[in-house]
Amino acid sequence: MAEPTSMLHVRVDSRTKLEAAETLAAIGMSVSKAVRLFLHRVVADQAFPLELNVPNAATRAGMAEANQIARLRSTRFASADPLFDDLEKAGKR
Repeated sequence: MAEPTSMLHVRVDSRTKLEAAETLAAIGMSVSKAVRLFLHRVVADQAFPLELNVPNAATRAGMAEANQIARLRSTRFASADPLFDDLEKAGKR
């Protein structure tokens, strides 16, 4: 006899839901199946199944810089080549 199931409601923004569903569909999995798999791993491992780390100072600084760039829309590149050139230049400073 199958074990009874219950509903789980999760709030997530529409874009994340759509993009996750598309990504999971590409690997043959539904969002529901992915959530069930996640919860099974939590039970089996008795832990969160993804590695979570507190960002170090360099990572926090990079995240802050990225947020500032996004907020100000100050740095944009037409293609990857100018981006990599800029990154190389910044790395030599």
